[in-house]
Amino acid sequence: MEIHNHRKNKTTGYARWAESAFRSIERRFKIGSPLKFTSKRSIEAIIFLIIFIAFFWFMAYKMTLPHMLNTFMQTAYHLLLETVFYIMAICVLMGAIGKLLVEFGVVRLLENILRPLMKPLYNLPGVAALGAILTFLSDNPAIISLAQDKNFSQYFKKYQLVSLTNFGTAFGMGLMVLAFMTGLGFGKGALVGIVGAIIGSIVSTRLMQRFTLRSYPELDTPVAEYSGDEQQISFKSEGSVFQRFLNSLLDGGKDGVSIGFAIIPGVLCISTLVMMLTFGPDAATHQYTGAAYEGVPVITWLADKINVVFYWLFGFQNGALVSFPITALGAVGAALGLVPRFISEGIIDNNAIAVFTAMGMCWSGYLSTHTAMLDTLGYRKLIGKAIGAHTIGGLCAGIAAHWLWVLLSLI
Repeated sequence: MEIHNHRKNKTTGYARWAESAFRSIERRFKIGSPLKFTSKRSIEAIIFLIIFIAFFWFMAYKMTLPHMLNTFMQTAYHLLLETVFYIMAICVLMGAIGKLLVEFGVVRLLENILRPLMKPLYNLPGVAALGAILTFLSDNPAIISLAQDKNFSQYFKKYQLVSLTNFGTAFGMGLMVLAFMTGLGFGKGALVGIVGAIIGSIVSTRLMQRFTLRSYPELDTPVAEYSGDEQQISFKSEGSVFQRFLNSLLDGGKDGVSIGFAIIPGVLCISTLVMMLTFGPDAATHQYTGAAYEGVPVITWLADKINVVFYWLFGFQNGALVSFPITALGAVGAALGLVPRFISEGIIDNNAIAVFTAMGMCWSGYLSTHTAMLDTLGYRKLIGKAIGAHTIGGLCAGIAAHWLWVLLSLI
């Protein structure tokens, strides 16, 4: 998920690659002084245009230009009507339910139940359970709001506070993912996926703590000298019970609308591109017609070449299923947009749903959120370690979900 994109001072993988290319050019042509900014931008523009034109030339060559353009627009349009609005409706309903659970103390009750598990599983203080529940009910940024509250952060050491980015992200949008998969008739697979996501969250959080302490042992100190009062972390509003109920319902629904709007760019842009690189021409005629969901199945072709790996790790019967975890790297909402198409193609089962739920929930678009989250906490230097740990955690989540489903199938 899907956090609003904080672009300030953000260095993307593409930018780092372009900078490396600039340095290579300088060395190759023995340029004495570094290239000027405008020169670098010109080279970057040329590189981008080459890649951009090559991609669309390839797609147009396979599909013909009119069919390619029609498919782009038709796929985005169908995703908006058939998937985005459905996901948005779920976000609104789950947002309202989540707010009610917070307002009337259910979240605090669950926190007290889960507290004893935090230290042995995550090496985090018991109060961290509150962060897991809140991100599960809403989205990744909820953990940052808590981490900035001195009444919450006082219980943590610095390396533990930093690992909350991995811990919280692994539960982001969990309720919405669970509701979406269950609504499609795959409740059993979704529940197994939740267990897989928890396993992935343990791996990711523990690895992040290990990586951080190994490089920065000085972070093994308390966050601050001051002390706060956990009881001051309050979510209760004012008014009568009925007024609180109504306000929570409406405020939660409003938050759900915000999340629903936030996923639109990811679903329409990322899912459209991924689908056009996953599915082929019309199944009946084997010809391109310009209809929605057609494309050149490059991802499927590549995945099928090494599908034995994905079969043993995740139980995927079809290479096209690999496109879900690939999309979930940037946006889990966009990844969910692929599921209805997989169902219509008849290539999905409860095992795949378990893996999708585990990896989608555990990763939940961490590539687009970790930078902003760590930047907010003031530990930008740890972005690489956080992303590395979370990549491993998400893979472990998918593998665990698959083998848990296999084990349950044998019982």
